[in-house]
Amino acid sequence: MSQKLRLEGKTALITGAARGIGFSFAEAYVREGARVAIADINIERARTAASGLGESCIAVEMDVTDQASIDSGVASAINGLGKIDILVNNAALFSAAPLAEITRADYDKLFSVNVSGTLFTMQAVAKHMIERGQGGKIINMASQAGRRGEPLVAVYCATKAAVISLTQSAGLNLIAHGINVNAIAPGVVDGEHWDGVDAFFAKYENKAPGQKKKEVGESVPFGRMGTAEDLTGMAIFLATDEADYIVSQCFNVDGGQWMS
Repeated sequence: MSQKLRLEGKTALITGAARGIGFSFAEAYVREGARVAIADINIERARTAASGLGESCIAVEMDVTDQASIDSGVASAINGLGKIDILVNNAALFSAAPLAEITRADYDKLFSVNVSGTLFTMQAVAKHMIERGQGGKIINMASQAGRRGEPLVAVYCATKAAVISLTQSAGLNLIAHGINVNAIAPGVVDGEHWDGVDAFFAKYENKAPGQKKKEVGESVPFGRMGTAEDLTGMAIFLATDEADYIVSQCFNVDGGQWMS
């Protein structure tokens, strides 16, 4: 007897999903029987990603810093999929600088994507879920950086701490409608974004290119940096009925880097 797919009949909207962690989540959800809207600010990249995953995926253009774009993107996902059962708030930006060099422009940019984008995309999808009256699952992407401060990453750490707090408050509010809100806090995850992260630390810590990446990988108790695929198990679980009694939690998936 074949094993039942864990997300069969479900639909999901994943922001920032044209590549990286978001795309890995889309792949995993499709494998488990879900239909997925890949939302990204770059619609051509989103279309390419969606076509690569077949008929179970559609592409949606969404700029999470713009309310009209959020609203139109959510509407497009609903029109294309018929409903949204699962939202993954994955779109995010990273930046680093010593405190004395942080600019208001950089601060505003990160908070606009990482915090406001998470909040107002969550709000738009929650309204749809409440109207449908069948509950839903919302998964916000936090970070171990939201658990503690880092000398050169004040703004990013603050945004991810805010995501954890938003998850807690939204979860307590929305569970009355049968909507579970939880979060995933990855540690250091390898991928193309790490070229940019490594460059920040090469600049401010006077390290050779690649040195910071090597150091952080060696510091993980598991013995290596994480991969996007290391996070998919938690992303699937939190989207299933198995997680119905889990409310307002943030799960560390980081190879043992942080305990809370």
